[in-house]
Amino acid sequence: MADVTIAVRDEAPDDVAAIRAVNDAAFDQPLEGRIVDALRSHGAVRLSLVAEVEGRVVGHLLFSPVTSAGGEGLGLGPMAVTPDQQRRGIGAALIEAALARLRAAGFPFIVVLGHHEYYTRFGFVPASRYGLRCEWDVPNEAFLVHVIDPAGTAAAAGLIRYRPEFLMEMPG
Repeated sequence: MADVTIAVRDEAPDDVAAIRAVNDAAFDQPLEGRIVDALRSHGAVRLSLVAEVEGRVVGHLLFSPVTSAGGEGLGLGPMAVTPDQQRRGIGAALIEAALARLRAAGFPFIVVLGHHEYYTRFGFVPASRYGLRCEWDVPNEAFLVHVIDPAGTAAAAGLIRYRPEFLMEMPG
């Protein structure tokens, strides 16, 4: 496979339709795109990055607040890459760019519901190691945390709640 030049940048207003298309294609259904739109319209986006290849948006990564009784962090997701561009380092480029920015942003931790083997490459570990539990019944190895501030992460120990937009259901 040929090398690909990936440009990662902040989401711009003109990217909304392309972001929806990336999520719809990556997940093969519209739910994640609807969640992204709802988070955006409710002012719940803390960071939204797109990845471009040859001037076309082919990847998207969003972070929104998560809360516990003892603190607030960020939730990673959805993350999407168009099927024709997967396994080319685009997701990794998005995550690495985001983590570099978020380390300086004052959030103590980032959680993700995802593939253990994939996210551990970026410093994520099972959230249970830090006393963090997902509000949904998910396997322990699928709920992961990237710790930025150990004290702030420890203060947030307990049940982690995502934004209500994540509870959307598919229409009809």
